[in-house]
Amino acid sequence: MMKLSRYIMKGVRRKVFFTFHFSLFTLIATLSSCTGDLDLSPEGDKTAAEVYATTEGCQMALTKIYASYVTVGQAKENLGDFSTNNGYDLMRGYVNMQEMPTDEMAPSWLEGDHQDGLCYIKWTADDPWVSDVYYRLYYTIALANDYIANTKNNGNQTVQQYVDEARFLRALAYYMVLDLYGKGPFVDENTGIGSYIPEAYTNKQLFDYIEGELKAVADNLPAKSSVEYGRASSGAAYALLAKLYLNAEIYGGGNHYADCVAACDKVIAQGYTLEEDYQKLFNADNDKRTNEIIFSLNVDATNTVTWGATTYLVCGAIGNSNNQDATAYGAASGWGSFRTRGELTSLFEEGDCRALFWTNDSKQYFEGNPIDNQGFGWFGCKYTNLTDEGEAASNTADGGVCTDYPVLRLADVMLMKAEAMLRNGSAAADVLPLIQPLYDRAFGEGEREVLASEVDLQFLLNERARELWWECTRRTDLVRYGMFTTNKYLWEWKGGAAAGTSVSESFNTYPIPAAEQSANYNLR
Repeated sequence: MMKLSRYIMKGVRRKVFFTFHFSLFTLIATLSSCTGDLDLSPEGDKTAAEVYATTEGCQMALTKIYASYVTVGQAKENLGDFSTNNGYDLMRGYVNMQEMPTDEMAPSWLEGDHQDGLCYIKWTADDPWVSDVYYRLYYTIALANDYIANTKNNGNQTVQQYVDEARFLRALAYYMVLDLYGKGPFVDENTGIGSYIPEAYTNKQLFDYIEGELKAVADNLPAKSSVEYGRASSGAAYALLAKLYLNAEIYGGGNHYADCVAACDKVIAQGYTLEEDYQKLFNADNDKRTNEIIFSLNVDATNTVTWGATTYLVCGAIGNSNNQDATAYGAASGWGSFRTRGELTSLFEEGDCRALFWTNDSKQYFEGNPIDNQGFGWFGCKYTNLTDEGEAASNTADGGVCTDYPVLRLADVMLMKAEAMLRNGSAAADVLPLIQPLYDRAFGEGEREVLASEVDLQFLLNERARELWWECTRRTDLVRYGMFTTNKYLWEWKGGAAAGTSVSESFNTYPIPAAEQSANYNLR
């Protein structure tokens, strides 16, 4: 099958630039004007009306929404659709916000990359990463709204599937808003045009909306057996729904553990299987891992060039001041952007193939030394730009990597089901069939038996860290367990203290950016 990324750079181009002090309603006015006098003509020779008039045009416009997660704009030269504080794509900021405050990541460029607030869980409403991710998420939502408004009454069966895909992509963005910010303004395809001040949705309102959207499209999207790689499927919708349900209590939605199990069963029933080689899930040929990867964001050094997303995870995790060989990971050079903290790496047992760390030149723990000292904290080597044959897939200095970012995969679904079952009263022995296959892959079949006496919620939290590190789940998991801000679990430099300290529970979510609060009185 053809990778979706081949279409990305051909999509409709709308030149939309705005400075960051503009509010969300300015963004809405700019992007929602496709049906009125404020229409913006694309750089090519077709108007929006002409593009949406054909199935091919609708497909090209749809890829723009997919691309908004991993690129800053249409051009390889990093020319963004709008300007941001840091100038990077959504996924680079999302990785920082989900991983950097936790025990899984230790940043190297604190002041230089504005990472102090994230690293020490001391951010404010003026934090540049908090703002960047917020506006990029709502940009994706605005693109989806524009698309749905122009195509929902098309009548063509193929285009109606595209509409369902756009609704899934919008639900994914809203899920990130809910998880990160706990609330947010609500806009959809029916939002008015002009200087419209959006209504503020509570966490419960966002939860209900996302749940409704995913349930509405889940059975309309193609099943695993027929979906084109990189596109939203029925399995993806149910997997995201399971993630929503697992965290429902912290999202204000109440107890939905039974619903989480049911959603996981919907995914598993589609025939996904675990990939035998764990590291191949994160290499440049991971587009072949459709047996386990349920939904990915596609990255391509020719068609979907990004300096964030997986390029960030490959190059950023290779040292630039040690003797680590960047070419061993398919990279032209290492950026030395971040390492791991010792609390993460200590969770792995000897022989676990998921312990993919560079240990030669650094100590495991910081031992009171500054967190930005690259001599402390092991570099993570989970993501590579290598093909299955061990060759570099691209020149990372010219076009980034060719490794796709796995957003949803079967192993996560299995662990979500196991946790939901335990929280809903099942015995530990009942969840062993969901855990043992992961250990068979990690250690070799029959090499490490998991005993029912080992399995409790803390075991599952640790196993999620081992299986899913640097997959943007850790902050959410720690919040769900009540360990992110409290002293129930401390790690080095948590809260800005060398040995770790608790912080205010207000840091369980990020603040709505200060500029947005000033512009939208509904958010104050």
